[in-house]
Amino acid sequence: MIYLDNAATTMHKPPQVGEAMLEALASFGNSARGTHCGALDAAHTVYRARVKLAQFFGCARADHVVFTSNITESLNIALNGMLDAGDHVISTALEHNSVLRPLYRLEAERGVALDLVPADRKGNVDYADFERLLRPNTKLIVCTHASNLTGNIVDVRRVAEIAHAHGALLVVDAAQTAGTRPVDMEALGADVLCFTGHKGLLGPQGTGGLCIREGVEIRPWKVGGSGVQTYSKTQPEQYPTRLEAGTMNGHGIAGLSAAVDYLNERGVAEIEAYEAALTKRFYEGAKEIPGVTIYGDHSGPHAAIVTLNLYDWDSGEVSDALSERYGIATRPGAHCAPRMHEALGTERQGAVRFSFSCFTTDEEIDAALSALRELSGCR
Repeated sequence: MIYLDNAATTMHKPPQVGEAMLEALASFGNSARGTHCGALDAAHTVYRARVKLAQFFGCARADHVVFTSNITESLNIALNGMLDAGDHVISTALEHNSVLRPLYRLEAERGVALDLVPADRKGNVDYADFERLLRPNTKLIVCTHASNLTGNIVDVRRVAEIAHAHGALLVVDAAQTAGTRPVDMEALGADVLCFTGHKGLLGPQGTGGLCIREGVEIRPWKVGGSGVQTYSKTQPEQYPTRLEAGTMNGHGIAGLSAAVDYLNERGVAEIEAYEAALTKRFYEGAKEIPGVTIYGDHSGPHAAIVTLNLYDWDSGEVSDALSERYGIATRPGAHCAPRMHEALGTERQGAVRFSFSCFTTDEEIDAALSALRELSGCR
């Protein structure tokens, strides 16, 4: 199979990821639940992973790196733990449902006021809209670093400057950029950076987390066992225990730690350049194919995503044909990004997303273009 669905999850991982997980399966006890060698082995691995990720993302304190099961949980922890009745939050039409649905629920159940910055037909935002939507009670701006549908990059540093000038905080969804381009909290101005392990970080599914700037307070979203302060009726106050109730995915964290080692060795800047070349190769070829409509703005920095439609055909039919006839994996439909599809005018047709990784080859790009040309000629 030619796997071009990396924006959903990376299938191809560095071999050391699986090796680290297998070793952990054979040796780990439960981190922070005992002092025997199995528990300590797990605890040491989790700690080392925190340190690596803190350095990787420019988080000043390793104990402010919190592990979760995925970025959906990370975003729920951040949003539910920071917003209260009477607060106002700004987000955008570019967002994934992992941002939108928690915000809709907070709006309905907690009385949080919500405004969304619209997107134009190319999937871009007007940064003046953030300024326009600010209120005296604006607590947060939450936005994606890159659209999972179009691949458009958001200038989150600019958004951070707007937020901080008005006393608000910035929460960044880095699902589509972590591991594929340099992501530094301080450089971006992020107060909370949410990430997932199974996409560009090349780690296993079931891993993710959030990096929290010192001084930012997030209430626990879930409470329970922590391995410490057993007789307290409330969740421990200190990070990261405050936000990590229950047994962590130690085996997955071991794999994620190995993936970060690979990324550091290969170099994220090198990966960014490699994926950019793949994306350009595909984009330049696809835009010349009769019947192809490409969405998003490819004139500037861009995630390794090209999303398109072929004539007026349903995106699911095109994706199925690519899979069944050519062995090419893509993602059709709405991509959990309803507002963006509304902005692009693709609510009914959906769209076919091609997304690449540092393990995608030029030959696979060319095979996908060849398949599209053949399908285009079937009209």
